[in-house]
Parts: sequence; C-alpha cells; structure tokens
Amino acid sequence: MRIAIIPARGGSKRIPGKNVRDFGGKPMIAWSIIRARETGLFDHIIVSTDSAEIANCAVEFGAEVPFMRPVELADDFTPTRQVINHAIRESVGHFGTPSRVCCIYATAPFIEVKSLVDALALLESNDTNFVFSATSYQFPIQRAFRYADDGSIEMFQPEHRYTRSQDLIPAFHDAAQFYWGKTQAFLDELPMFSGRSLPMILPRSKVIDIDTTEDWEYAETMWLASQARKSSNGGDA
Repeated sequence: MRIAIIPARGGSKRIPGKNVRDFGGKPMIAWSIIRARETGLFDHIIVSTDSAEIANCAVEFGAEVPFMRPVELADDFTPTRQVINHAIRESVGHFGTPSRVCCIYATAPFIEVKSLVDALALLESNDTNFVFSATSYQFPIQRAFRYADDGSIEMFQPEHRYTRSQDLIPAFHDAAQFYWGKTQAFLDELPMFSGRSLPMILPRSKVIDIDTTEDWEYAETMWLASQARKSSNGGDA
C-alpha cells in the first residue's frame, strides 16, 4: 500500500489562509491533491491538518482527512518529519501499514504527475531510503557574498572570485515539492539528505517555494506563463 500525506496547517502567518487561497482558479491545496490522484499511485491521499476549513476543502477535491492534527503539531516550529510520522502512525490504525509514503507539500501548484511517477520508479530501482524533488541554483553558489559586521561585503568563498562560471561545480537544492520514502525510513527518522537518498531533478521553471507575498506573486506570474505555453502547444505543457 502506498499513501500520500499532504501537511496543511491552518495557521500560516506570512500568507494567511494560503493553503485554501485561490491560485489558478482553485484552492492552492487542490493542485497537490489533483496531481496525486492523477498518478494512480496512491491507495489513500491524506491531508494532515488542524483546520476544519482545510479539511473540508481537501475532501471536496478527493483527499481523505481520517484524523485531525493535534494542536501541539500545528505551531510555527513543528518539523515536517514529526507531522509526517504522526500521519503515518494514525494511518496505520485506519488503513494498515503502508510500504511507501510520499509527502507532498500543499503549496506545490507546479507539481507534475510524471515527476511523482518517475521518483517512485527511482526509489524502487535503487538501494535508497528516499527520493526527493530538487533543482539547480540559478547562480553559482561559490560567488555568494554576505554583509560583515561593519556593513562591508565579503565572499563566502573568496578563492572563487575570478573563477569562470563554467568551471564551478553546479549546486542543487531541495525543490520543496515532494519526498518519496520507505515507511520505516520515515519512522526511524533517517536523514532525508544523505548518501541513502536520491534527488529527482526538476527544471527551475517548475519550482518555487511559496512562503511570502512576493513568492506568491512570482508564482502567479509563473502560472500565467505556463498556461500561455500550454495554449501555444495545443494544450501540452
């Protein structure tokens, strides 16, 4: 049995109500639920929430909310892994023990069916605990700088001040869309980013982490661009 877990608490402060706010004509969380359903991979798509509004919205779009998240797991500081593991344990009592679990974020409107399918195939064909979404940094991280205490700037890696961009090692980061894993690996709290994990690399045009109003506005611009591409390609992305 495979389950999807979509964490979606109701207390977002930087973008109030962001999980059910309209995005592209649907509540934001609906896109994650719809794509999960379209994969045909999951026996259960479960939304973990403390909010009745989010729960009702999730059920409307085809997810299940067989339990509510306890208040102690719904504050600003609760790690996602604790939420996932709580949902796994609760799900065992309702449906039995799953063999594979996929955490899908509620604010991932650009998530694609193919990415979820390919990531599961990667998990099953390798001796690994997790497969997670990732993408490349737009600029070389070796050229990053910071402000010193006196207000001046200094490079993190000054030895690369004059290194050509094409000679720098490409760097990647978590794309914050999904995390496929073996059930016991989640419950044992094994590290997501380790030698026993593999990334599913996504194009940067499909990735944005929506945490601020600026992120949301940029995501809407990306959405309009993606819809324009689909129209020009006759409906294919």
